[in-house]
Amino acid sequence: MLTTRRVTFRLYPTKKQERTLHDWRKLHQYLYNACLSHRITEYRHFGKSISYFDQQNCLPEFKECWTEYKQLGSQALQATCKRVDYAFQRFFQGLAKFPRFKSFQRYRGWTYPAKSGWKAHTTGVHGALELSNLGQIRMRGKARTWGQPTTCTIVWKNHKWYCSITIKCEVSRETGTGACGVDFGTLRALTFDDSTGIENPRFLAKSKDKITKASRQLRRKRSPNRKKRIRASKRWKKARKKVSKLQNKVANQRQDWQHKVSTQIVSSNSLVATEKLNIKAMTRKAKKGSKRKKQKTGLNRNLLDVGISNITKLIKYKVKESGGVFVEVPIKIAPSQTCPNCGKKKKKELSERVHSCECGCSMDRDAAAATVMLNYARGLGTNLLNF
Repeated sequence: MLTTRRVTFRLYPTKKQERTLHDWRKLHQYLYNACLSHRITEYRHFGKSISYFDQQNCLPEFKECWTEYKQLGSQALQATCKRVDYAFQRFFQGLAKFPRFKSFQRYRGWTYPAKSGWKAHTTGVHGALELSNLGQIRMRGKARTWGQPTTCTIVWKNHKWYCSITIKCEVSRETGTGACGVDFGTLRALTFDDSTGIENPRFLAKSKDKITKASRQLRRKRSPNRKKRIRASKRWKKARKKVSKLQNKVANQRQDWQHKVSTQIVSSNSLVATEKLNIKAMTRKAKKGSKRKKQKTGLNRNLLDVGISNITKLIKYKVKESGGVFVEVPIKIAPSQTCPNCGKKKKKELSERVHSCECGCSMDRDAAAATVMLNYARGLGTNLLNF
């Protein structure tokens, strides 16, 4: 069965190509803001709601007036209009705030939603990206599985150019016949039912001093202020680039570690059980006036540094790729409060790191929780297909 996957390549444009890419990014930013302004103006002054199709039908006349947009391709312009429509849909569904105008610095790139306007000259390892009216751009990267390219997104991030290509491919992944329960934490990032685990790498904590020092240097430079019409100094731009580079490195380290850990788990287990956690609720700020505000902030930082939500998603899709089963145990089961031997529930404080029950069962608290999750998954029997 064909599956959609996304592969990201690093682009290496020439100086002339880079200037053109920035010009195109600016034109897409102008179009985005124009579409947003069009919708707001029509509704506020005339009470008329503008749809995506209304703005799409205006593009031919728009290009006749602004001829520089003809080189960008009609489908890429339609995708930018669709991006505005998607922002309003998320607002009306209560998933995001009201769409706002984008500055050039905050506008990352644009998308080719079909095969026209671009072509990838690669078999999944390095190669070149060909864009209409621009030529071929050298790119580097490696796809685990290559297939038929469908869409392409050009992204400007951390002063580098990337292309994100979606492909239709047949994915195959090897796995073992084992089964494991996984409990997430802060001291140990992951603990398994056999009492083994993976330590928290603490990428953010290791780079915290460098980021704090760079941020302090940034605050001492002349920052931009549009209301007072103050431009940023060259030293401020240089310091901001340094902070961004450090933060991006931490994010890349965390993502690389998450992929390696999830692959390690799936390579030997066809059944994986974890707890269905609400990370958003767990990492909320401490209530106003709380005496343990610092402790709560530190706990939130450690939870987010592990990236529990993302690593869970990675394990889930990799298990399904290999033909295995992924089970998320409901919170009402309370794995950390339940004995894996007799099933009796007993409330424990966070400071209690050893599970000890009247039935004689004594083991690490996190390993006990992982065992409860695995027992729950095995007890589902034929109902596993529903998960």
